[in-house]
Amino acid sequence: MTSRAPKVPRDTVHHPLFARFYARMSVAADTRAGVAQYRDELLSGLSGRIIEIGAGNGLNFAHYPAAVSEVVAIEPERVLRRLAMTAARNADVPVDVVPGAAEALPVKSEAFDGAVVSLVLCSVRDAARALSEVRRVLRPGGELRFLEHGRAPGRFTAATQRAVDRTVWPLLFGGCHTAREPVAAMKQAGFEIGAYRSLYIPEKGPRLPSSFTVLGVARRPFAPDGPAGAGDADGAG
Repeated sequence: MTSRAPKVPRDTVHHPLFARFYARMSVAADTRAGVAQYRDELLSGLSGRIIEIGAGNGLNFAHYPAAVSEVVAIEPERVLRRLAMTAARNADVPVDVVPGAAEALPVKSEAFDGAVVSLVLCSVRDAARALSEVRRVLRPGGELRFLEHGRAPGRFTAATQRAVDRTVWPLLFGGCHTAREPVAAMKQAGFEIGAYRSLYIPEKGPRLPSSFTVLGVARRPFAPDGPAGAGDADGAG
């Protein structure tokens, strides 16, 4: 088994205007839309070494429990990465913010006890490969915690999501695609899906295409079977 993923450019994503908008919007959403409480729920009970993919401006860092010994936070966008570095210095647990792409994580295989994806699978270029990489770097039995946008259950809303995904939404919001199905993608990548729930962000008020969200946990199986099993052999997902 190869221990490292392929090298990738330091800045594989660069959305400076969106990054500045997201930095302001996400801070407001934590208080006004109650996202901070979902971050607590997302990260509760984690311990050991954790990898966070697409850490953004680092708003999760303040919510990691004391049992976490280290967080390796991957963020490809340089503006957000600088903000995440500032957040890391103020965190109660050790956080190392590094550049890298979700589709080729610059870390060793089976090196982490847990992984976190938080509002990121909607915007990665290749969600299947990204999840294969997450599976590679998790130890067998390791948890994947997720808080992700997804396709809404209503036919009209889902149709609206597909329409905006084909037109303006990814251009305006850093590559975000609102109609992806993260839970189905995790199953396809070979994860065992644990408890999860659906929610809307914000809970009340007007609904956006990105409002439908799933929050929960999945696990890398102990047995090397499942669709992503072949990827574990070469260390590159």
